Amino acid sequence: MVATGATSFFPVTSSLPDSGGNKLGSGSTNLGGLKSKHTSSGGLQVKANAHAPPKINGTKVSTSVENFKHGDVLPSSQSSRTFINQLPDWSMLLAAITTIFLAAEKQWMMLDWKPRRSDMLIDPFGIGKIVQDGLVFSENFPIRSYEIGADRTASIDTIMNHLQETALNHVKIVGLLGDGFGSTPEMCKKNLIWVVARMQVVVDRYPTWGDVVHVETWVSASGKNGMRRDWLLRDYNTGEILTRASSVWVMMNKHTRKLSKIPEEVREEIGSYFVESAPILEEDDRKLTKLDDNTADYIRSGLSPRWSDLDVNQHVNNVKYIGWILESAPQSILESHELCAMTLEYRRECGKDSVLKSLTAVSDANVGNPAQNGHIECKHMLQLEDGAEIVRGRTKWRPKPVNNFDIVNLVPAGSN
Repeated sequence: MVATGATSFFPVTSSLPDSGGNKLGSGSTNLGGLKSKHTSSGGLQVKANAHAPPKINGTKVSTSVENFKHGDVLPSSQSSRTFINQLPDWSMLLAAITTIFLAAEKQWMMLDWKPRRSDMLIDPFGIGKIVQDGLVFSENFPIRSYEIGADRTASIDTIMNHLQETALNHVKIVGLLGDGFGSTPEMCKKNLIWVVARMQVVVDRYPTWGDVVHVETWVSASGKNGMRRDWLLRDYNTGEILTRASSVWVMMNKHTRKLSKIPEEVREEIGSYFVESAPILEEDDRKLTKLDDNTADYIRSGLSPRWSDLDVNQHVNNVKYIGWILESAPQSILESHELCAMTLEYRRECGKDSVLKSLTAVSDANVGNPAQNGHIECKHMLQLEDGAEIVRGRTKWRPKPVNNFDIVNLVPAGSN
């Protein structure tokens, strides 16, 4: 409709006499702004000249009519001109605008305007970001189907992997990631790597499949030669706190496999990122006791790392140790309870050729029907076959939510 209006600004009449009595069929004629000339085919071509209005902002503007010298004869067609055909030639501009509007309308109609659930509007898959004056790093993670267990909640391994991923991305995004696994450039020059010495985790609630978790992490000094890293894991949609974790890290020479002090060059490199704050968890300073074949209630032996269990520093990932510790936990507890707190002390690293043994002692003697006994505490030990300690630990378990028991009952009963 707009295009039609644009082309109707300049009507062409079938015959128009000139001032000299000549017909349009002979010669070239000026029609007060309409210039006509013959073509080889005898047709008439019409060209429109734009005319400005007589006045613009109070200033008189001369027109083609005023430009005629005294004594010139004004073409008779001038008297028949109307306001419409005095307008400038806007046809090409209007045609372009029409084309743009038609293209925009087509794109608009192609959009999918179906209503979406609030959880579908989340974009949690990008790299995280630095917040709170550049000292805290945050990142979002969706809980995927392969990260949940039989009770439809995320496993402790999933939670720990999210914490570790956030820590590494924190180092990366601030520009301190060298060639090593979380090592800074100065650490790489001195063949140093970070190793975890202590880990404490409290899980208030496990996320379920489809949830999105928001993880925040920051670092602080820990003594003279250590670094503390804390995490806070929340539900992305509600802000509910799901997990709190605190850890202590020390440096080790990746060639000699011995612990090292933090060099001054490294301290200057990372010191500006330290936060002066108390640990997010009150430290459980109870001594972790040693277990052996006589004091353990459950033993699982013959555990060995697979190639996929090694990280880029060529030692077993610390998250794998948690899975080995739980290998000796009684099946009755795993089915009716969920892990709600954990304290681990890492004493030695494990290599690709190591063979390990997992030991567990249950502090509550009434394990026949643990679903009725409330919270249960267990002591753990992970050691090499020759008795060398790898990890000491303590776990606390709470009864699973009532709506999970029907799912748990589908698991065949059994015990280690």
